Amino acid sequence: MNKAVWARLWAVTGRMREARRARRAAARRDAGMVTSEYAMGIIAAVAFAAVLYKVLTSGQVSGELQDIVGRALDVRM
Repeated sequence: MNKAVWARLWAVTGRMREARRARRAAARRDAGMVTSEYAMGIIAAVAFAAVLYKVLTSGQVSGELQDIVGRALDVRM
């Protein structure tokens, strides 16, 4: 191949290598959650669990759940 073709090919592959390098660098910078994000996630999960516990142990919901389980156990197969 002549020099112009090689130069063009080198330029194209060089841009591809640079783009790949930039993607890898970006992935390394944002590899996962930091400690504060983990803490916020845990706080949100605990709050959701507390609300769910309160709802499921309330009188009306508890009665409905017992009714559903009772009907499921009474079904003949």
